[in-house]
Amino acid sequence: MIQAIVDANRTRKDFIADSIVSRGPKIVGIYRLIMKSGSDNFRASAIQGIMKRIKAKGIEVVVYEPVLKEEEFFRSRVVNDLDEFKKISDVIVANRVTGDIEDVLDKVYSRDLFNAD
Repeated sequence: MIQAIVDANRTRKDFIADSIVSRGPKIVGIYRLIMKSGSDNFRASAIQGIMKRIKAKGIEVVVYEPVLKEEEFFRSRVVNDLDEFKKISDVIVANRVTGDIEDVLDKVYSRDLFNAD
Protein backbone atom coordinates (compact mmCIF):
# COMPACT_ATOMS: atom_id res chain seq x y z
CA MET A 1 0.00 0.00 0.00
CA ILE A 2 2.74 2.48 0.93
CA GLN A 3 4.63 1.70 -2.28
CA ALA A 4 1.47 2.43 -4.28
CA ILE A 5 1.22 5.85 -2.60
CA VAL A 6 4.87 6.59 -3.35
CA ASP A 7 4.40 5.52 -6.98
CA ALA A 8 1.24 7.62 -7.32
CA ASN A 9 3.03 10.69 -5.95
CA ARG A 10 5.93 10.17 -8.36
CA THR A 11 3.51 9.78 -11.27
CA ARG A 12 1.64 12.95 -10.25
CA LYS A 13 4.87 14.99 -10.01
CA ASP A 14 6.05 13.64 -13.38
CA PHE A 15 2.71 14.55 -14.98
CA ILE A 16 2.70 18.09 -13.56
CA ALA A 17 6.33 18.74 -14.52
CA ASP A 18 5.81 17.34 -18.04
CA SER A 19 2.68 19.49 -18.48
CA ILE A 20 4.62 22.60 -17.50
CA VAL A 21 7.64 21.75 -19.66
CA SER A 22 5.38 21.08 -22.65
CA ARG A 23 4.52 24.80 -22.68
CA GLY A 24 8.14 25.54 -23.67
CA PRO A 25 9.07 28.02 -20.93
CA LYS A 26 12.52 29.51 -20.44
CA ILE A 27 11.65 30.55 -16.86
CA VAL A 28 9.07 28.89 -14.61
CA GLY A 29 7.83 30.87 -11.64
CA ILE A 30 6.60 29.18 -8.49
CA TYR A 31 3.92 31.42 -6.97
CA ARG A 32 3.76 30.97 -3.20
CA LEU A 33 5.10 28.00 -1.31
CA ILE A 34 2.52 27.99 1.47
CA MET A 35 -0.34 25.53 1.30
CA LYS A 36 -3.20 27.82 2.34
CA SER A 37 -3.67 31.54 2.75
CA GLY A 38 -2.60 32.71 6.19
CA SER A 39 -0.42 29.63 6.68
CA ASP A 40 3.32 29.47 7.21
CA ASN A 41 3.65 25.81 6.15
CA PHE A 42 5.75 25.51 3.01
CA ARG A 43 4.74 22.75 0.60
CA ALA A 44 8.44 22.08 0.26
CA SER A 45 8.54 18.36 -0.46
CA ALA A 46 5.96 18.29 -3.26
CA ILE A 47 7.08 21.44 -5.03
CA GLN A 48 10.76 20.55 -4.69
CA GLY A 49 10.15 17.36 -6.67
CA ILE A 50 8.43 19.32 -9.42
CA MET A 51 11.13 22.01 -9.38
CA LYS A 52 13.82 19.32 -9.64
CA ARG A 53 12.16 17.75 -12.68
CA ILE A 54 11.76 21.13 -14.41
CA LYS A 55 15.35 22.17 -13.69
CA ALA A 56 16.59 18.81 -14.99
CA LYS A 57 15.25 19.93 -18.39
CA GLY A 58 17.50 23.01 -18.26
CA ILE A 59 14.68 25.42 -17.39
CA GLU A 60 15.28 28.17 -14.84
CA VAL A 61 12.93 28.19 -11.86
CA VAL A 62 12.25 31.30 -9.75
CA VAL A 63 10.15 31.58 -6.60
CA TYR A 64 7.81 34.29 -5.36
CA GLU A 65 7.09 33.93 -1.66
CA PRO A 66 6.81 37.17 0.33
CA VAL A 67 7.25 35.51 3.72
CA LEU A 68 10.55 33.95 2.60
CA LYS A 69 13.52 36.14 3.52
CA GLU A 70 16.24 34.03 1.92
CA GLU A 71 17.59 34.90 -1.55
CA GLU A 72 17.27 31.28 -2.68
CA PHE A 73 14.90 28.38 -2.12
CA PHE A 74 16.02 24.89 -3.14
CA ARG A 75 18.77 26.47 -5.29
CA SER A 76 16.28 28.70 -7.12
CA ARG A 77 16.30 32.49 -7.04
CA VAL A 78 13.65 34.15 -4.88
CA VAL A 79 12.03 37.18 -6.55
CA ASN A 80 10.32 39.40 -3.96
CA ASP A 81 8.80 41.88 -6.43
CA LEU A 82 5.50 40.45 -7.71
CA ASP A 83 5.46 42.57 -10.87
CA GLU A 84 9.01 41.49 -11.76
CA PHE A 85 8.11 37.86 -11.00
CA LYS A 86 5.10 37.99 -13.34
CA LYS A 87 7.14 39.73 -16.04
CA ILE A 88 10.03 37.26 -16.11
CA SER A 89 8.02 34.04 -15.66
CA ASP A 90 6.86 32.33 -18.84
CA VAL A 91 4.74 29.90 -16.80
CA ILE A 92 3.56 30.53 -13.25
CA VAL A 93 2.84 27.46 -11.14
CA ALA A 94 0.26 28.24 -8.46
CA ASN A 95 -1.23 25.99 -5.81
CA ARG A 96 -4.17 28.37 -5.82
CA VAL A 97 -5.23 31.26 -8.05
CA THR A 98 -5.53 34.58 -6.23
CA GLY A 99 -6.34 38.12 -7.27
CA ASP A 100 -2.60 38.87 -7.36
CA ILE A 101 -2.12 36.75 -10.48
CA GLU A 102 -5.48 37.06 -12.22
CA ASP A 103 -3.95 39.56 -14.65
CA VAL A 104 -1.61 36.85 -15.97
CA LEU A 105 -3.99 33.88 -16.06
CA ASP A 106 -2.71 32.97 -19.51
CA LYS A 107 0.64 32.14 -17.85
CA VAL A 108 -0.78 30.29 -14.83
CA TYR A 109 -0.61 26.52 -14.39
CA SER A 110 -2.80 25.44 -11.49
CA ARG A 111 -4.94 22.53 -10.41
CA ASP A 112 -7.13 25.04 -8.50
CA LEU A 113 -10.50 24.66 -10.18
CA PHE A 114 -12.55 26.67 -7.72
CA ASN A 115 -10.11 29.39 -6.55
CA ALA A 116 -10.27 28.07 -3.01
CA ASP A 117 -7.92 26.68 -0.40
